[in-house]
Amino acid sequence: MPVYKADEMEATPDVVNSKVMMKQFGGELIKVGIVTYEEGETPPPHYHPNDEQWIYMLEGRLAHVLGDEDHTLDPGDLVYIPRNVVHGIRIIEGPCRFFTCKSPAGTGGLSEDYTDVPNLEEIQQRLAGIS
Repeated sequence: MPVYKADEMEATPDVVNSKVMMKQFGGELIKVGIVTYEEGETPPPHYHPNDEQWIYMLEGRLAHVLGDEDHTLDPGDLVYIPRNVVHGIRIIEGPCRFFTCKSPAGTGGLSEDYTDVPNLEEIQQRLAGIS
């Protein structure tokens, strides 16, 4: 059984924003990673038609839109994001670092299943209003 040590894991660039480096791995059924975002690096609101996702906050503070709900996320918070549910984040206190896992594994890339949302401005306004 492999053991991955975060200090020794090689970061690879995100396919959506190549400035963002992710420590990510894909197994047979699930992909996982440690993601760090600085201010202005977060992905636009989106949904995953094929992936369900979990996020466990490690560092920072986020505004989070999940479907019809708005939340503030702090270290220790755990979030489940079902398939086809629009979600987005905005950094309140950064940097933001979280552990995430998504299923199915696909190619192992964490951002391979991003799908744009038609109501982008509305979601971004909601994110801006969360403190």
